[in-house]
Amino acid sequence: MDEREVIKEVMRIVGQERCLDDCAVIPFRGGCIVATTDMLHESADFPAGMSEWQIGWMSVAVTLSDIAGMGAAPAAVMLAVGLDAWERITGIMSGAKECCDRFGAELVGGDIDHHDELTLVSSGLGVVAPENLVRRRGAQVGDLICITGVPGRAQAALEGYRQYEEYLFEPVPRVTEGQILAGAGVTSMMDISDGLALSLYDMLEANTCGYRIRLADIPLLDDVPPAEARDLALYGGGDFELLFTCPPDRLNIDGAGYCVIGTVIKERSVLIDDRVLERRGYQHQW
Repeated sequence: MDEREVIKEVMRIVGQERCLDDCAVIPFRGGCIVATTDMLHESADFPAGMSEWQIGWMSVAVTLSDIAGMGAAPAAVMLAVGLDAWERITGIMSGAKECCDRFGAELVGGDIDHHDELTLVSSGLGVVAPENLVRRRGAQVGDLICITGVPGRAQAALEGYRQYEEYLFEPVPRVTEGQILAGAGVTSMMDISDGLALSLYDMLEANTCGYRIRLADIPLLDDVPPAEARDLALYGGGDFELLFTCPPDRLNIDGAGYCVIGTVIKERSVLIDDRVLERRGYQHQW
């Protein structure tokens, strides 16, 4: 049983609409609040070699990345820390606060308790005008499929390419880019922290159309063997880039650092060139 199969059971109970996006959407006084929460465990989510400062930074960054995926501006973060050793709190909180400060969020509270394994729960709020809110649904046939940055760098670090460790240990959520893209009128968007392929399937779940990407157009790491670079780009987790769709006539968007990798199609499937893309990426398993 994988994570997305478990989410289907949650959908059965609370409704699909509440589970499709990176954040919950709460209408408030003519605007929108987006809310998200992430739980991270040391054994599953913090690679060996990370400092406490980097653990705190990453715990906030994952939450801000979800907010970015909705086109929203971060407003507040709460951090709950289950500590296996009390001495770790100084570095963790310093990293968390610095990440908040960099991206315009306030670290407003949280909780601390004892836990046998270091566990952090980061909850965040963002704000966005209703007309700029971007969801995973909304793609239209003929839209272009685009991605920011170069996918696969975080996974490359896990595979031993140490030159990419900063992308794994200190990921940068695309907060500014998300707001730029939302203001430009992109039709759908999400972050790709579970990998490009799985993210395309998540978009498929939210829409009635399909996706065809072109292998030749996907930016690959140029200092990794080509076949490995391809797999890292398609299936590697840990990247905080944004996947979005956009009508061709809105494509000239400055300041977002993206490239076009495909087209939204009528057939409800995910294709790479002319074959079905394997549904694989980072998921929790039971």
